[in-house]
Amino acid sequence: MKRKIFACLFLSLAFFSFHNYEYFLPSGFPKPYIPENNQLTDARIELGKKLFFDPILSRDSTISCSSCHQPQFAFTDRKKQATGIKGLKVSRNTPTLTNVAYNTSFLLDGVNPSLENQAIVPFHEKNEFDLHILIASDRLSSIDEYCILSEKAYGQKPSPYVITSSLAAFQRTIISGNSKYDKFINQKNKTIFSNFEKEGKKLFFEKLYCSECHSGFNFTNGALVNNGLYTTYKDSGRIRLTHIESDRAIFKVPTLRNIGVTYPYMHDGSFETLEEVIKHYMSGGKEHENKSNIIKPFKISEEEIKQLVAFLNTLTDSTFINNY
Repeated sequence: MKRKIFACLFLSLAFFSFHNYEYFLPSGFPKPYIPENNQLTDARIELGKKLFFDPILSRDSTISCSSCHQPQFAFTDRKKQATGIKGLKVSRNTPTLTNVAYNTSFLLDGVNPSLENQAIVPFHEKNEFDLHILIASDRLSSIDEYCILSEKAYGQKPSPYVITSSLAAFQRTIISGNSKYDKFINQKNKTIFSNFEKEGKKLFFEKLYCSECHSGFNFTNGALVNNGLYTTYKDSGRIRLTHIESDRAIFKVPTLRNIGVTYPYMHDGSFETLEEVIKHYMSGGKEHENKSNIIKPFKISEEEIKQLVAFLNTLTDSTFINNY
């Protein structure tokens, strides 16, 4: 153990690499903001990806970031609430990491300001990794491969800074923009949509104005709102950060990209299907003092519900979910 740590401390800085990573962004996608002190390089992304899939970061080395954020489910886990070490339940549904590089706030209530800061959260959560990040750093420092990767990426041995920065770097490469919808819009391939899907698209953009909240290339305006899910919430939402009553039960508007594979839905996983979600909004939601005034009751037929679901399923990017 001592020999390996000694080697880690004195590995040559010749490994240090600052070759910038080249983004290959889908049509219509802007370049995301990258912090100046964590510009993307191949070495940083390689380290972050390895850490993302390695259970070494949890107290008992049984779960990794990917245990909850599984690529085949668009980096969710298909569970009502996430599961941490020893089968302990997390209080919230796992959010997708689809295009997380474009987020300006993190966690379901937007209380975290950056991907780097967000990456530290599961370490200190008792029901998630439950491992102090300094101990995680020591673990990595005893492994030659991690010492080498860390030196290449950041010019230093494994540390909390290296762990959180590299995890953030990898997550900024999780880009999805090759869905059936994207082909319809960008390749001008109007025959790729069925009539059913075209009708669903009209409902989404023209009749129901779903795009008022689920807007832009990423199908979210990033707003923090209450959607009338309950009259009384077990989860207090954003108020836990601000202590402002108008932030009670306030949560982020999620992206709809890959929505067909990221069920169950809502911050607590309370809806299993898209049909349930649509019917919730048809009802106008429950009365809550902070409910958004955008949410109002509406009527559509069962056929139109199916059309809307068909359109939402065109946002699934099969290349993305099979690329990791």
